[in-house]
Amino acid sequence: MTRRTALVASPGVVPASDERILTLAVTLAVVLPLFSFFVLPLVAILSKSLATSDGIGFGNYLRIIGTRRFADLVINSVVMSGLASLITVALAFVFAYATQRCRLPGRELLTLIAMLPLFAPSLVQAQGLVLLLGRNGLLNRQFGFGIDIYGFWGVVIANVLYAFPFALLILAAALAVGDSRLYESARVMGAKPWRMFRTITLPGARYGLAAAFFVAFSLIMTDFGNAVVIGGDFNVLATEVYNQVIGQANFELGAVIGVVLLMPAILAQFVETRLSTRQVQAVSAQSRPLDIRPELVRDTAFGIVAFLIAGLILLVIGTVFFASFVRLWPYNMSFTVRHYAFDVQNGLAPLWTSIAVAFMAAILGTAMTSLAAIVVQKFPSRSTGLIVLLSLMSSAVPGMVLGLGYVLAFNNPANPLNPLYGTLVLIPILIVYYMHAQGFLITLTSLKQISNSFDEAATTLGASRLRTIMTVTMPLIWPSLVSVGVLFFMRAMVTLSAVIFIISPTTQVAAVSVLQLSDRGAVNQAAAFSVCIMAVVIGALLGLKLLLALCAVRDVRLIR
Repeated sequence: MTRRTALVASPGVVPASDERILTLAVTLAVVLPLFSFFVLPLVAILSKSLATSDGIGFGNYLRIIGTRRFADLVINSVVMSGLASLITVALAFVFAYATQRCRLPGRELLTLIAMLPLFAPSLVQAQGLVLLLGRNGLLNRQFGFGIDIYGFWGVVIANVLYAFPFALLILAAALAVGDSRLYESARVMGAKPWRMFRTITLPGARYGLAAAFFVAFSLIMTDFGNAVVIGGDFNVLATEVYNQVIGQANFELGAVIGVVLLMPAILAQFVETRLSTRQVQAVSAQSRPLDIRPELVRDTAFGIVAFLIAGLILLVIGTVFFASFVRLWPYNMSFTVRHYAFDVQNGLAPLWTSIAVAFMAAILGTAMTSLAAIVVQKFPSRSTGLIVLLSLMSSAVPGMVLGLGYVLAFNNPANPLNPLYGTLVLIPILIVYYMHAQGFLITLTSLKQISNSFDEAATTLGASRLRTIMTVTMPLIWPSLVSVGVLFFMRAMVTLSAVIFIISPTTQVAAVSVLQLSDRGAVNQAAAFSVCIMAVVIGALLGLKLLLALCAVRDVRLIR
């Protein structure tokens, strides 16, 4: 038998017809779940908003949009979100500039502190502010400040702290790179530091600033955790959805407000995407890396502000940690661990449920997003554009809106997937398709970094695409897959708005327990639950770092 005949007869070679069948199979494995668990819930919420006693129409919209209350809710939401986003972006820019463009000691520690709100449910910021400045807050009682933190300004401050790390990640990436030739040319021409900042640094970061603003605005506009805890009589659209559905079981009006909430989120996502496509590369092949020179005035000024911001974040979250070990806040400040006995609100069960949900979301999310990215990159077809569109659309859909869509879609006996409703399985599925865009983009980016020469070599040797993916591609991208799994685990532990509508007494999760305990005034137990959530998330991140470090050491040994 000749070499060519042996290659054709190789068991690794797959006929063209089988390749087409494989492409169809993996494409359906991605498209069908996207339609079932993402498109269908959105269609359900839109249909419910149009359902009236007289049939299909805009009666629900006309009934609510024309009211004075709705106008107040829209004004409250837009003004609060806009102001909080501006403050967030301003503070995040200063912080990012301090850590990326200044000679500042302790930059790694500062960045770690700034990321702490990512490790906790969104309402933790409101928790800390209430413990400090609420009616029975420690600072109000001890120093008689008389500050009323409830209402508009409380919601603004809490949301600034909540959205801060998201904006910081974008702006830190924008300021981390630059061309030192521009700054050297400006110095030679006699430009002062302020002029270089105004004419070089700010223009170079303008797209990052715009992206950070729209991301922050979308997050704040659709979050209800902070507004519920610290809002008092100040109501926004997100809390109105919660009140209509949970408080009054008015799904029609809840769906209408949900659709309205969807609009600014989609608009913000659209604008951010358009801006990112127009961004000019800040670094070229001829660029020289930035040389950060010490400047006493600049480094001191930005350093002071950065440490103050980090101190505020640490104070608010540290207060929650401290309150979990206090016997009765703020009346009896003696040390105790009794709040960690969890003898209220179903005990420790919600925390274990959250961990189970997080593990399921990590496994399922990694599998589905990596499969979608592989189909797009390795199995191109007429459906590729549709898969990309649906995979990225989730970033524009608020968690609360998608969660309400799950109630309307799966609590319907006519839906073949109705048996999933009320079970623990539906919660990780919701989280996976709420966070689908992030996992998809991470995996797709990793796949695009792999040269096509690997596929060409494998094909020349007679391997099928499936075998090439399993033996070549997957081993190369596994660190990214582990990171995606940790991302889903982390978000599953802290997500509140996405799951608030689909939990039941038997599927209670820890983030919702924090909200319910706060509502009933059990602030110490709520703080203890929040600390446990943060500990689990931080533990998962440390586990990821340890795993990657061990694997890096093993790879070095293998190379040697």
